[in-house]
Amino acid sequence: MTKNFAREKRENKIIDLVLARTKFFAAKDQISIEEIGDGNINYVYRLVEEERGKSLVVKYSDVLLRSSQRPLDLKRSKIEAKALEIKGDLCPGMVPEVYYYDEENSIIIMEDISAYKNLRYELLNGKTYKDLSEDLAEFLVKSLFPTSDLVADRKEKKEAMGFFINPDLCDISEDLVFTEPYYDYKNRNILSPGTEDFVEERLYKNLSLQGQVLKLKDRFQTYSQGLLHGDLHTGSVFVKEDGIKVIDPEFAFYGPFGYDIGNLWGNLIFPLANHLVTGSDREMILNLEKLFVETVDKTMEKLFSAYDILVTFPYFKNENFKEAYLKDIISDSFAYAGLEIIRRTVGDSKVRELTEVKDPKVRQILDRLLVETGIYLIENRSDLEAGSQVVNFINEEIKKYD
Repeated sequence: MTKNFAREKRENKIIDLVLARTKFFAAKDQISIEEIGDGNINYVYRLVEEERGKSLVVKYSDVLLRSSQRPLDLKRSKIEAKALEIKGDLCPGMVPEVYYYDEENSIIIMEDISAYKNLRYELLNGKTYKDLSEDLAEFLVKSLFPTSDLVADRKEKKEAMGFFINPDLCDISEDLVFTEPYYDYKNRNILSPGTEDFVEERLYKNLSLQGQVLKLKDRFQTYSQGLLHGDLHTGSVFVKEDGIKVIDPEFAFYGPFGYDIGNLWGNLIFPLANHLVTGSDREMILNLEKLFVETVDKTMEKLFSAYDILVTFPYFKNENFKEAYLKDIISDSFAYAGLEIIRRTVGDSKVRELTEVKDPKVRQILDRLLVETGIYLIENRSDLEAGSQVVNFINEEIKKYD
């Protein structure tokens, strides 16, 4: 009863705030409200006025995590609202429109994107879209490159960096992505039965790999290249035939471009690996391979084009610098993709592409394939130049389990 009362109180407060802050709906008695989010950090509601066919979404941030009741800085809500505004200006139509941000109550009132479908679920079901690789690559480059020192006003960028300092959520990433998969000091990793010795050998005792991961962690913490989404996975992308919407940039901060790019690339590997290991239809697998390869290759092409178009200061046109700068982004992207794959496989924040595999033997194969792919991406990051190289590795690696 207490939980139901607290929920009703929260929902009534949200409806009242929407009516007070916007002119979107006509009257309270015509509005229905439904919780649509299932995350651990925030509450997400959809409000509908059936009679006029109008709807919007409200994201409410509480001071405590929903599961552990751990305190979390409410500034994350302000950061998310500002990031949506900036990314919306850079990539029109590719993020939900923010109608109003109420800082006092930590709510974001925004566009309802229920006409779009969650990309993670779509890819797991083998559904790809004609222009998806183009849209993903365009969002990555357009949302990142203009926020760098090569393009942005230096003073404005430094002021923005101060605003987007995001210690609580960066701390989560520093643990879950860069530390615990290799040094499980909080004992939170969740390993599939039968993979314990494999993980011990390939991750916990792999000092060479750990050295590479620590370099990438240091880069994440110290290289303020541009404004990142900070948690850009396929669950944060919604899709339909004519475009995408990217949500949830509450982890936004200034960091290396490759972290956002790599997170998205890495998450495109999960459905591919799942379908390969579970023996899905070959055409479905080929479509997922094509999506990954095209997204990777188009991202790299667009990075080079963006440099030529957006970088106007003659001194920055130096070809040697340009080649090194872009190569570093691409190398970072492959490496951070590897980190994302490994952390989702052995850490406590799983993805559906893994958890829906119920056969223990198949799951062991899937986990091993993913960990080996992640290691390959980290260790070979400087030599990788095309998405096809990664797909070729995966196809060779899976033969070991036939």
